[in-house]
Amino acid sequence: MINKNDAMQIPIMAEMAANNDNPEILFWVGCAGSFDQRAQRITKAFATILNKTGIKYAILGKEEMCTGDPARRAGNEFMFQMMAYQNIQVLNNYNIKKIVTACPHCFNTLKNEYPALGGHYEVIHHTVLLQQLIDEGKIKMQGGGSFKGKKITYHDSCYLGRANNIYEAPRQVLEALDTELVEMKRCKSNGLCCGAGGAQMFKEEEKGDTRINLERTKEAIETDAHIIATACPFCNTMMTDGVKMNEKEDTVKVMDIAELVAASML
Repeated sequence: MINKNDAMQIPIMAEMAANNDNPEILFWVGCAGSFDQRAQRITKAFATILNKTGIKYAILGKEEMCTGDPARRAGNEFMFQMMAYQNIQVLNNYNIKKIVTACPHCFNTLKNEYPALGGHYEVIHHTVLLQQLIDEGKIKMQGGGSFKGKKITYHDSCYLGRANNIYEAPRQVLEALDTELVEMKRCKSNGLCCGAGGAQMFKEEEKGDTRINLERTKEAIETDAHIIATACPFCNTMMTDGVKMNEKEDTVKVMDIAELVAASML
């Protein structure tokens, strides 16, 4: 888990509660954002934005467990409920009301599946919060930055798009950058899955003609975009692998929206 260090001050919920203090928002880091080296960079980028905007936030740190999304998708309902109940107990003990996360899988589970088990929270995806902060003038972008004149295409995460109908917020954030947003042929409600959802990320692939992530990455490359923007650590992994397998690493980068914003903030 991400803890306090000299480079970046990350408030821990237990320490904040010990001082009789409460955060405005709890940042749910998620398993990928905590343990995957690539996704950790997304976590750091988003934490940098929160620090710069002065939002009072905290993370659970070692008290945060997996939401149970992969277990439920893989059919292990018992494991899901064990994880969920433990998380809900921790969250309710801290009287958490508002949660933000950079993972659509965590977002969907916390928002739509925890209420049935007693976990009632306002859950926001990080792209929605970023869009709100830009609209409120709390995030200001620098013109002519490192992304000026670059073409960006955005890959819709299934759990963010089709499952929760969040299509415009990520695009509005990208449009605030000094870039050109180009759409893939299959986008928004017609977008193609990256191949990681439904616990597919953690199992052996099944026989077929083409890997889904290769198919999707080709669609992104065909837009002539310099950057493939994602809003999900799983999508980021699948699209990055697709770029490598298409041998386009030198010309196409895969970046989370939080990384693009953090690099462009004044």
